Amino acid sequence: MTRPMRRIRQQLDWAACEEILMRGTSGVLALSGDDGYPYAVPLSYVWAEGKLIFHGAKSGHKLDAMRHEPRASFCVIGEDEIVPERYTTHFRSVICFGRMRVAEEPDEMRRLTLLLGEKYWPDHPKEAYEEIDGAMSRLCVFVMDVERVTGKQAIELVPKES
Repeated sequence: MTRPMRRIRQQLDWAACEEILMRGTSGVLALSGDDGYPYAVPLSYVWAEGKLIFHGAKSGHKLDAMRHEPRASFCVIGEDEIVPERYTTHFRSVICFGRMRVAEEPDEMRRLTLLLGEKYWPDHPKEAYEEIDGAMSRLCVFVMDVERVTGKQAIELVPKES
């Protein structure tokens, strides 16, 4: 079920959501964990081709959870300024909803891993590619095929109507 945003005036448009996803460096992936408990884990990511790309180990809680239930969400906070005298924060955030999968094909794994490398080390030397190639056998590349994106901002950041 897709819920409409309750405070629709605070909803971010697609361009603002994508800007936050492009600029962000980390977020929190929420999965259905063991025994029905939610499992939320902070991760670095890349937003590309309408997908979120992550990397991690070939075993563990995250992988077990996403294989059990591939539906997940990922939250990125784009802005969070505390305004103590107003008892509030001025925030902008995005939540992506989609299905998780593991990239299995070597060509896709390498291409997506290079996207991660280029984001976090944009002026990387040739040796970075060698490092990535050497790590491929130990690396798991996770992909969220994003189905829906929502963004919200503090009411104080909503442009005033003329």
